[in-house]
Amino acid sequence: MSDSTTRGDILVVQPGESESYWQPVPANGHIDVLVAPHRVGMDHKFALGTQTVAPGCHVREHAHDRNEELIYVLSGTGHAVLDGERVPMRAGSTIYLGKNRRHMFVNDSAEDLRWVWLIVPNGLEDFFQAIGRPRSDGEPAPAPFPRPADVLEIERRTVFAAQPADQRQP
Repeated sequence: MSDSTTRGDILVVQPGESESYWQPVPANGHIDVLVAPHRVGMDHKFALGTQTVAPGCHVREHAHDRNEELIYVLSGTGHAVLDGERVPMRAGSTIYLGKNRRHMFVNDSAEDLRWVWLIVPNGLEDFFQAIGRPRSDGEPAPAPFPRPADVLEIERRTVFAAQPADQRQP
């Protein structure tokens, strides 16, 4: 029996109050984690944040084998490649990605490409923290830096499906 008097938590995140991480090449840019289970109690685990990809950079192709993802473009232009099909990304574009759908995001413009991401269940925030560097609001971007040497292990323990090359038998 459900207790109708149980009340869930409240979380308010003002500008500059999110967890934020600079991201390595090839995305560069940064992410902000706004809502995640480690920030607020929740019954249905999810994470929500924003990602900014620098001009001329991209989020490499990948898939999530245990998660569903939603992308809502806030600003900038670019394109996504969804299971091999190129689709435009611009302010107001919404992309839903079910499990095991290969996708990548490319900023082929001269300005930042910025979107909101939602992933269910959560875990993307753990990946961003593990590969990124802490960022403070308003600080200048660092020089591009490489992904960690153990990035494939980080991917597997968070929210990423194995890369096709990783799935091949010897």
